[in-house]
Amino acid sequence: MCPMSDSRSNPPRRPSTPTAALDALLAESAGDPIRRAMWLDELDRRLRPLLPPPLAAHARLANYERGRLVFVVDAPVWRARLRLLAPELLDAARSIGLAPAEFVVKTSLVPNTPPLQAPRKTVTMSPAAKEALQAALASLKPGKPSGPDEAG
Repeated sequence: MCPMSDSRSNPPRRPSTPTAALDALLAESAGDPIRRAMWLDELDRRLRPLLPPPLAAHARLANYERGRLVFVVDAPVWRARLRLLAPELLDAARSIGLAPAEFVVKTSLVPNTPPLQAPRKTVTMSPAAKEALQAALASLKPGKPSGPDEAG
């Protein structure tokens, strides 16, 4: 077997374009905000499982900077419940290598999780458009078969 046939049958694998673009961005200083966002997301994934399930759906780690562990919740009731868990969350943050001195909870009016499906807009039709649509749909239906048992 000649070496050229090997190179044709097994071409070198290249990373996909999005991965290569992300790697290139992260290699530059411009990638610092992206690296920080990924780090905060990882912290959120480690701390959120410590929350009770109903609260975890309404709370998210927003930031950690200069000893401040900041969470965001989507309603004041969740803010109060999360503040009760502050000692446990501060201890958990210390156990993963952070040095939090302050626990802050902020309330946002925007839900933490985006809706699964965008709400549908109601489409209104004029009576003439509705009638034309019904006629078009009726024309697509196959006609009734005419047979000997049909009364007619």
